Amino acid sequence: MDEGDGSTLGAAHRSKQTPRTERVLTRQGVALQFRKGKAVAMKIIVTDLTKFKNQDVCIAGICPETGVCIRPRPYLSKAKCRELNILPGAILTGQFTPKRCSAPHVEDHFYENLVVCGPCSSVMFHRILAESATESVEDGFSIRIPQGQKYIPTETPPNLSIITLRIDPQGLQIVKDCYNNTKLRVHITENSGREFRYISITDLGFYECAMSHVAERGALDRLNDFFHSQEEVFIRVGLSREHESQGRKGFWIQANGIYTFPDCPEDIRRYHRE
Repeated sequence: MDEGDGSTLGAAHRSKQTPRTERVLTRQGVALQFRKGKAVAMKIIVTDLTKFKNQDVCIAGICPETGVCIRPRPYLSKAKCRELNILPGAILTGQFTPKRCSAPHVEDHFYENLVVCGPCSSVMFHRILAESATESVEDGFSIRIPQGQKYIPTETPPNLSIITLRIDPQGLQIVKDCYNNTKLRVHITENSGREFRYISITDLGFYECAMSHVAERGALDRLNDFFHSQEEVFIRVGLSREHESQGRKGFWIQANGIYTFPDCPEDIRRYHRE
């Protein structure tokens, strides 16, 4: 991935909320201040491109200078992301203002003058993931999750909603949903041996690629064999918006981004026909 020329998003989106008190986000001793709702100019590298049923796409990215994660709001449509070629690794610049929100989705920011500057290098993308990586879901969210549980209850939200998880490539397994063969899930085994089974895959490019081949005999086996042949796997683990399922209300764990190094299947990081 090489850096390219920028293109500007058509409309600006400004917060209409009243000014808020100063908010400081820090990582590794670097402070980024958002003063009383004032927009802050920033560059982010897209790390999450999350699919929605309504054809909107949730984008999130990490600022390479500070490590701060930003989720631009409002969401863009899939058509707009396709038009601007926004894919994982894309460089976005703009002015970002924190959106008033409750934990865990503290990454939400309004944006103005969002510009797509082309893709970053594969070296830069790897560095962004590696520097943000943790070895366990519990450590990443700084919260205890009982064995077998795939959500965090509404009453105990963590202070963030997206982390980067580093696992051994053998710990990644794509499977069909046990209740619906038209859906795919992922089994994640942490390096400690802890498992998270049948996790939703919300990674737009990954899911579309896998679904385009799922009807082929042996397709999932070939995909899993490829992943297991790689040296590193990073998973962007996200939390859904508050959702209730079978009487369990909370924020559900999902795979927002699945990245392998040194290679990835070539057609994963492109847009597929509807």
